[in-house]
Amino acid sequence: MAHSHILVGASEHAAGPEVRRIAPSDLAEALRKGYEDFSAVPSHALFLCLIYPAIGILVAGLTLGYALVPLLFPAAAGFALIGPFAAIGLYELSRRREAGHDVSAMDAFEVLRSPSLGAILSLGLLLMTIFLIWMAVAHAIYVSYFGYGSPQSIGQFMRDLFATESGWKLIAVGNGVGLLFALAALLISVVSFPLLLDRDVGAAVAMLTSLRVVAKNPLTMGLWGLIVAGLLVLGTLPFFLGLAVVLPVLGHATWHLYRRVVVAERSPRADFRPQPSGRRYAAEFPVSLFKRNQDV
Repeated sequence: MAHSHILVGASEHAAGPEVRRIAPSDLAEALRKGYEDFSAVPSHALFLCLIYPAIGILVAGLTLGYALVPLLFPAAAGFALIGPFAAIGLYELSRRREAGHDVSAMDAFEVLRSPSLGAILSLGLLLMTIFLIWMAVAHAIYVSYFGYGSPQSIGQFMRDLFATESGWKLIAVGNGVGLLFALAALLISVVSFPLLLDRDVGAAVAMLTSLRVVAKNPLTMGLWGLIVAGLLVLGTLPFFLGLAVVLPVLGHATWHLYRRVVVAERSPRADFRPQPSGRRYAAEFPVSLFKRNQDV
């Protein structure tokens, strides 16, 4: 029974939400509203997202210190595959702000009480699996052109990559295969996580809805994928610090994109928990995340 709920949610039949056709102007509007959300609650967005640049720098340091230099770029690019899941807290902030509620940093953790939490975690695990498969494939592609030996230095790796025929083949094949992985992630997750946060529909229905969104808007969704990829590349400069702005803006924008492409329910779920009164202290974290509101 629990497995059935994770797949199709509370409904006994997996009738997917209605989707609409959108234009590139809708993408611009979603980005504009995403930036507005980020501007309205920048401290909250940074609280959630500064960890990702830190992880990027840590991964870079570990990679440069060992024989994994060829996997640095695939690892950085692969973060886009798990980005929709990583931004789940940002969707919650946008959802609450859209409903006219006061937003605090702790609100992002209300996803832990979502009735769709099982489906959210299951879909997140699927994206993580895709990421790990991509890393294994990227390593296999490198080995096929340069063997199992490791570059002696970063300079040698760069020369092998840009000054040899094998290097250019590696770039072409690696980017082509990476594009296929990115497309797979886009197909199953472009609106899946915002939908699961908004409605108790289950992981299967959420993925099918994402597929229908892309099928109905192939060019616009393709443009969205390019926008996300381009902004993530910019966000890695310098030293991944730009992701502290790019990630929250894209996260908030994804929520507004979902709102524009999926028709809203006539009777939306009203499950916002009232905020406790009084001053909140940093020392209460993380215990305060798990306190039950006695009035609920």
